[in-house]
Amino acid sequence: MSAEGKISATSAARDILRRLHDVMASKAGAQSKLNRVVDIIADGLASEVCSIYLLRDGVLELYATHGLNQSAVHVTRLAVGEGLIGTIAKIREVLNLAEAGAHPDFAYKPETGEERFHSFAGVPIIRRETAIGVVSVQHLEPRDYADVEIEALQTTAMVLAELITASGLVDDLSAERSRDLHPVRITGLKLVEGMGRGQAVFHQPRVIVEHIVAEDTEAERARVYDAFKVMREQIDNMMGQAEFAAPGDHDEILETYKMFAYDEGWSRRINEAIDSGLTAEAAIERVAMKTRSRMRATEDPFFQERLHDLDDLSNRLLRIVAGEMGTSAKRGIKQDMVLLARNLGPAELLEYDKAYLKGVVLEEGSLTAHVTIIARAMGIPLLGRVKDLRTTVIEGDPLLVDGVRGALFVRPSDPVVQQFEEQSALKEKRQAAYAKLRDLDAITTDGVRVSLLMNAGLRSDLDALDVTNADGIGLFRTEFQFLVSATLPRRERQTKLYSAVLDAAGDKPVTFRTVDIGGDKAVPYMIGEEAEENPALGWRAIRLALERGGLMKVQARALIDASANRTLRLMFPMISEPWEFDEARKVVEEQLSRTVANGKPVPKSVKFGAMLEVPALAESLDILLPKIDFLSIGTNDLTQFLFAADRANPKLAERYDWLSISLLRFLKRVVDQAKAAGRPVTICGEMGGRSLEALALLAIGVDRLSITPAAIGPIKAMVRSLALDPLKTEMNTWLGRGTDIRAALTDYAANKGIALG
Repeated sequence: MSAEGKISATSAARDILRRLHDVMASKAGAQSKLNRVVDIIADGLASEVCSIYLLRDGVLELYATHGLNQSAVHVTRLAVGEGLIGTIAKIREVLNLAEAGAHPDFAYKPETGEERFHSFAGVPIIRRETAIGVVSVQHLEPRDYADVEIEALQTTAMVLAELITASGLVDDLSAERSRDLHPVRITGLKLVEGMGRGQAVFHQPRVIVEHIVAEDTEAERARVYDAFKVMREQIDNMMGQAEFAAPGDHDEILETYKMFAYDEGWSRRINEAIDSGLTAEAAIERVAMKTRSRMRATEDPFFQERLHDLDDLSNRLLRIVAGEMGTSAKRGIKQDMVLLARNLGPAELLEYDKAYLKGVVLEEGSLTAHVTIIARAMGIPLLGRVKDLRTTVIEGDPLLVDGVRGALFVRPSDPVVQQFEEQSALKEKRQAAYAKLRDLDAITTDGVRVSLLMNAGLRSDLDALDVTNADGIGLFRTEFQFLVSATLPRRERQTKLYSAVLDAAGDKPVTFRTVDIGGDKAVPYMIGEEAEENPALGWRAIRLALERGGLMKVQARALIDASANRTLRLMFPMISEPWEFDEARKVVEEQLSRTVANGKPVPKSVKFGAMLEVPALAESLDILLPKIDFLSIGTNDLTQFLFAADRANPKLAERYDWLSISLLRFLKRVVDQAKAAGRPVTICGEMGGRSLEALALLAIGVDRLSITPAAIGPIKAMVRSLALDPLKTEMNTWLGRGTDIRAALTDYAANKGIALG
């Protein structure tokens, strides 16, 4: 929009607000005010129709209209979810349609006389995060409404929320406790596994913006400037505190958070909203509403997560300017709690006392969100995509979070509580038993030593080396640092992380996997390619690294510098042909030569490995094995590639079978060939961390597993209860006969007393 157009739009919005302010200040009755409001909006937007629907007794009732038949007022009613109006109330989102009748949710109401109108736009009227009505406009001619018109409607909706509540036209939701308080089980997305129990605590009741129209624009602007100053000071302080709350893990996350806090474009948009006549609170909320709309419209998951951070900061700024600066973290709650939020910024989670925080439940959230990474590092169970929290849960309700099955139990019944307590007691008993095995080797009853290494990706994971006494780190996922960064991590920053990992490991081996990004692990500074239909099979991992040579060179230098005078174990992901390994190794060796030429110390030795995740590599192992020092098998990707079954698709869960004969035969051939060539083989991935599946791996000759720290105790207990040679004989028979491996292995374990956890 041109500068002149912006001035015109701002003037129009200011004029609408001024006229609405006059209506609000008048002594007319509520119905009369609403009648005047629809006239003002219709006139201000040059619209043939403007209508207001209010939620009364659970139904959306046409309460005022300009342009539709007046006889339909208080007659036309729509259920939430019915028609376009009901859909807006249900999804709490804007609809902007050039041809209303073409929308699948369109519901024709003949008494309104709306059949003449084609275009339609509507926005929800929100109060305490619930839609209490809808305001809409219609035109005779088909057309899309401009952004400025939609913003004017949204601003009007904010004013209407204030008017409607003050007039008592709808409940202020204060009667929410009249709801049926029976036990409820809600399902969600498992983001961080675990179980937790505590009282419901909402992270923050969203500030209710009570005053919309500004009396003094400059005074409102000054309030916003002051609030920005306070917020930025808070963010700077939190960055200092984060090192104590979760040492060293999330510098990149908080840097991104700080970047948004200092974004001048954000403050400029708020100022423009104030120029239109809004109060500071209303302007912040107005810009935040637009941000949320963009967040939900974008298809880029990484961009969505960054917008979540910006939305989190909007809420923080709103609380500051409204004088409600404290979140629940400031209340000093000293009892077990489960934190509830629509979404949660990374810094805000770090404000809570880990001693009392037993779980987090989000209405949104994803596996790649910053808050998920932090919760995992803190060991806090986390559920996402749990809908309608505020309409189901009341502050203080007892909650159980089952992050294993992906369920939230609200006001749980006595049997559910008893089951939870039994599971918790059993878990504690098992953990105590596993702890006693810490200093014992994983040796079978017939004397076979099994190496149990752990997977890691964050600095906080390193504490588990001491807790579990794992034999080392068999897989350090270096991409985590790249995924949480807004820009390509500098070499110095990478070196610092890799040095810390090696220092923590001491004499124990660490295997670094070079960066596996791209595909479904998109990062903004690598954007530029078209979206891929099958990202897991696409431009990622070693393919991306070889094409973007600078990326791999920088990481190689960082790993070399961090490993000075130590052993560097380095493996390349997603190798599908031996030449890819050759090219990747060449990059590292060139950086080694450069380091030597510069007179800097280098690793005392470098061990090169490859990850077998692409099945094609198995057909050229005779070429690859003489070139490598070790082989790692990534069972997560390998299995989905072997079965052509997306591991994230629940409909294909039965086809993604780690105990299928096809997979076990494949793995056995690879293991046998590698051992014949004198190359150690390590299984990485979830398969090795499950007792029954790990038992199958041992039976086909695997003796090195790299698994999650939590799985080391159970797997060690299983290994120490097992005689391996007889099992290998049985497995060879089963594989030859095409036996149901899962059933046979389960029966065998039960009969032989093998501990499966």
